[in-house]
Amino acid sequence: MKYVTGARCVKCGRRYDAVPDLTTCECGGILDIEYDYELIRHDVNKDALSERRLCSMWRYREFLPVEDDTPEPPLRVGWSPLYDSARLCGELGLKKLYVKDDGLNPTASLKDRASSMAVAKACEAGQDTIACSSTGNAASSLAGNAAAAGLKTYIFVPERAPKGKVAQLLTFGARVISVQGNYEETFELSKAAIDEYGWYNRNAAINPYLSEGKKTVALEIMEQLGWEVPDFIAISVGDGCTIAGLWKGLKDLKGASFIDRLPRLISVQAAGCYPINRAVRDNTPIEPMEENTIADSIAVGVPRNPDKAMAAIRESDGITVEVTDREIMEAQSLLGVTAGVFGEPAGVTGTAGVKKLCNEGVLDKNCTVVSVVTGNGLKDVDNAIRFAGEPIKCMNDLEELKGKLFGGDR
Repeated sequence: MKYVTGARCVKCGRRYDAVPDLTTCECGGILDIEYDYELIRHDVNKDALSERRLCSMWRYREFLPVEDDTPEPPLRVGWSPLYDSARLCGELGLKKLYVKDDGLNPTASLKDRASSMAVAKACEAGQDTIACSSTGNAASSLAGNAAAAGLKTYIFVPERAPKGKVAQLLTFGARVISVQGNYEETFELSKAAIDEYGWYNRNAAINPYLSEGKKTVALEIMEQLGWEVPDFIAISVGDGCTIAGLWKGLKDLKGASFIDRLPRLISVQAAGCYPINRAVRDNTPIEPMEENTIADSIAVGVPRNPDKAMAAIRESDGITVEVTDREIMEAQSLLGVTAGVFGEPAGVTGTAGVKKLCNEGVLDKNCTVVSVVTGNGLKDVDNAIRFAGEPIKCMNDLEELKGKLFGGDR
């Protein structure tokens, strides 16, 4: 890998060669992939990027830890739209608010970025089977991306995983193990099985390459903004891997002189499960919490990647905020009626946090904010219908329709 210099443990600093099946440090710490920024600057610049026709996460090849001859996985992942939502800005009283809709990826979530990278690295490692544990989105993204590449998958999900996500897994041909327990128990069983059978490990808290896939959302945001750095980027947080990847991408861009400053991060967690935010605010180690929220994709009571996530929040002088399930569903509705974006509960949690911070006067009205929607609303239609209500029911009768629409006045 021309631009990769190695991997370093974020806990003890020990360095490793960046081999395809890299996992965690001997001390238990997760690793960070490091790059030769001077070489990247020499070989690519903003103008060169703008001329590339490839509209996927793989347009940023110089910033990714893959071999020169590694083929791009089959599914087109990334380059999701960044919407300038004037109506949403007006509702929240902000000067500028952009919505990054990553629910439009192939399996409808940001996790496709990590899974695309997992497929590439598994192929480099000569593996034909990949496995992971997930609350839903990582699972479906792995199953879809692996199926397109002809790889087998074993997926471990907690019993509370929504049926829509499990349906995706089965449709993609994955062997699905529904663990009768919470996410922590699901993770432990997947780890034991991966160790037993030697499958390629797609668990983001174990495999350092997956954050490298997730970081491409930051690269896209900055290119789509013309390299103008926003004041804040808001994102929902569960295991901590996504916010860590977002921050890694921003730091890589600054290291390679593509941007001259870094934005502040807004870490948004559900009020029913916020161990990372609590640890950051209290300056204490992570302690387990109950997983009590409808936002299943971020219902992680024992985060597996807290070190990178907490470092990202602290280094960025970030803001932590929790939102209730009702605030999450109100944000889902707000995004729908003002921006035409349909996000699942966990996907819109970042926007719910922005709304709350605006209402509390924490965010200056003149600031520029990007809110990342991490998953599509079709993944959890039951909660959407429960909050939005039922349709108007009517026979094929115009007079009955008039009565139900206008009370008979028209």
